Amino acid sequence: MATTRGQLRIYLGAAPGVGKTFAALEEAHRRAARGTDVVIGFVETHGRPSTAELIGDLEVIPRRTIEYRGSSFEEFDVDAVIARAPAVALVDELAHTNVPGSRHEKRWQDIDELLEAGIDVISTVNVQHLESLNDVVAAITGVPQRETVPDEVVRRAEQVELADITPEALRRRMVHGNIYPPEKVDAALSNYFRVGNLTALREIALLWLADKVEDQLEQYRTDQDITDMWESKERVVVALSGGDEGDTLIRRAARIAARSGGADLRAVYIASGDGLTSARAARNLAQQRNLVEDLGGSYHQVVGDAIPEALLEFARGVNATQLVLGASRRGRFAQAISRGVGVTTTAKSGPIDVHLVTHEHVANVRRSRPGRGLIGTGRRRLGMLLAVVGIPALVAALTPFHEELSLTTMILIVLTAVMGLTLAGGMWPALLAALLGFFLLNFFFTVPYYTFKVNDQEQLIALFIFVALALGGAAVVNLSAARARLAARASAEAQTLATLAGNVLRGGNRLDDLLEQLRETFGLDSVTLLERTEPGAGPDERHEAKSWRPVACAGEARANPGDADNDIPINDDLALALQGHMLEAADRRIAQAFAMHAAAALERERLEHQAKAVQRLTDADKLRTALLAAVSHDLRTPLASVRVAVSSLKASENLFTPAERQELLDSAEQSLAQLTSLVDNLLDMSRLQAGVLGANSVPIALDEAVPTALDELGEQAADVRLNIPVDLPEVAADPGLLQRILVNVIANALRFSPEDQPPQLVAGAHGRTVELRVIDRGPGVPDEDHETMFRPFQRLGDRDNTTGVGLGLALSRGLAEAMGGTLLPEATPGGGLTMVLALLRLEDHRENESGDK
Repeated sequence: MATTRGQLRIYLGAAPGVGKTFAALEEAHRRAARGTDVVIGFVETHGRPSTAELIGDLEVIPRRTIEYRGSSFEEFDVDAVIARAPAVALVDELAHTNVPGSRHEKRWQDIDELLEAGIDVISTVNVQHLESLNDVVAAITGVPQRETVPDEVVRRAEQVELADITPEALRRRMVHGNIYPPEKVDAALSNYFRVGNLTALREIALLWLADKVEDQLEQYRTDQDITDMWESKERVVVALSGGDEGDTLIRRAARIAARSGGADLRAVYIASGDGLTSARAARNLAQQRNLVEDLGGSYHQVVGDAIPEALLEFARGVNATQLVLGASRRGRFAQAISRGVGVTTTAKSGPIDVHLVTHEHVANVRRSRPGRGLIGTGRRRLGMLLAVVGIPALVAALTPFHEELSLTTMILIVLTAVMGLTLAGGMWPALLAALLGFFLLNFFFTVPYYTFKVNDQEQLIALFIFVALALGGAAVVNLSAARARLAARASAEAQTLATLAGNVLRGGNRLDDLLEQLRETFGLDSVTLLERTEPGAGPDERHEAKSWRPVACAGEARANPGDADNDIPINDDLALALQGHMLEAADRRIAQAFAMHAAAALERERLEHQAKAVQRLTDADKLRTALLAAVSHDLRTPLASVRVAVSSLKASENLFTPAERQELLDSAEQSLAQLTSLVDNLLDMSRLQAGVLGANSVPIALDEAVPTALDELGEQAADVRLNIPVDLPEVAADPGLLQRILVNVIANALRFSPEDQPPQLVAGAHGRTVELRVIDRGPGVPDEDHETMFRPFQRLGDRDNTTGVGLGLALSRGLAEAMGGTLLPEATPGGGLTMVLALLRLEDHRENESGDK
């Protein structure tokens, strides 16, 4: 009896520590509480007590010990779990690489064996371990992941649940020691676990999961044969014709999308195979494409003979909910003959809402665009109908006049009608009309009447000349139509290539967008860019699935080029696999151009990732160099002073008087204080850059805080002039951090102030804040260098290399912002620099806190 394959449930996380294993264990307990037989196949607690405690009374399958290179390793025991045959097994870390000597190289292969045995599995994986996202995450974080799992393994899972947590909460969990041991926390917060990194990883995880949900929805619709549109998300499609009204339609569609809660906006132009695009229309489309992209939408071009059908096929293909069309610019007579694109599209749109938007060009009846007279299936059918009905009707109308009009006149009248049908329907309607005319003229207008005999030789020659002229005219029209069709095809190819080239020149579409454009252009089901797993492999391995891996795809990815309807080779190691229908030779030329651009886009993206990685390394190296250069100097001086003082006291204890001993001790104490201050600044700056320096704000009066800071500065601050009203409102600030700011800023002002013009401190209330202005009359700082002062390891003009590593102002601004305040520079009137420290009033700070809650 065949075993039913087990189901896989995966908890997906954006980063380590988000709670994947915790959530998996909670799910295991829920199932066990319902009476399900659940075992722990493998759980990695990473030394986290809360995770270990959660295992509780769940049965744990012993691990398998493997010897490798003289060391013992514990791995998941597949055979033990299969022999135990539980209903559900929890196996942590899906992307784990097994120790050599295991049955499978990867843990996901172990799990697949459990699933084949009919055992349901609960597992976990981080987004950086997904094969398709591995390089993206490495470019963001600078940390490559060697353990990866194919996306298809995760996509096949019956359930994928996101273990989500905000970056700030994750960092707090890190600070509290719930993820890594204390000695690793600072390094992790400063590198991988930066807020920007975590935010990007969280977005990537959400987008990947949303894509998985979209695939599940589409698969369900396919399995259930559901062709109706489901409004799972608003998507607005605006149809462009190349006319001047396109800008109006795009802006209208953008407003509709904005009012629909940020719906997707897509613009589409139907490049008709039976017509050419004028130069004016091409210029309009280029401008309208830029407008669509500026408004956050995407531009698409689709080839289609029947515009309403092609437009609706595109809209249904992207699951559009609303369609924006321009009101018809045709005249009333033309609208009476044919309903036009707008009315036809509306009639066939089904659940898609159609907006017919009026514009200033509605009243302008335009000329038919070149090539509009090309003969299509619809016109040919109309010509056949007119031939069958019109020629007999015309002959019947002429019958009463056969005595007054000669046969030659009758032939010319019928020939004129045949030529008209030739222009309307082409070769086959003309041939049918000519034959009908020949026999009807013979029957009604040649002697003997009402028979198919012809007694007069001249009349017979006239009838044959009639047929020859009719067929000759039809042949000329047919040849003209064929050449026009070729010209239209060439024009459509040129326009598609021009659009593609424009994307490259603008540095526009990403690789995925380029493949999606190719898929839409030819109405394909999927387009996959494949790369050889082993570059330089021989041609015999071209059709082996293991020889290729998908790099990017639009639609469902293909395993190798041989499985697809169209195999477009790019070079020895790249190929495009197109699935949907076979392309014609002319279409393959266009697809080949797309393929070459796709290869270039892939190379460009990889180079960009490398450049970003190099830039991050360069920035980190610059920061490290600056830190080492600054610290090497600023540590050396106080360390040397301490060493000299201590050595002197130790080696020559009896040579110094008590006063001299006290002086040496004071020197050592001062140097140690400098070291302490330097280390404190460096630690605080690292915490600020890591975003983990917290501020405990309490009510503080500036008239009390400033004197305390002046006391710390000592005698050098004795001449500082104060103008701080005692009735100033209290501010919300951390006392320790505020004192650090005041000491740094006032010391900086003292350093650059002339001896006869000491700094001045002025405070006052301004709106919701209380401002303290530290004013000096020193050389000042040019406006363009104001922000430079706040960079770490910067000094004014780099003129002074003896007074610290240049962290004072950078640290002060960071501390002010940590308390919800600001520190900004201003030019002092008359010369000098003013530093403005603004802190929230106590009552406004409390309002902000209550609002956050």
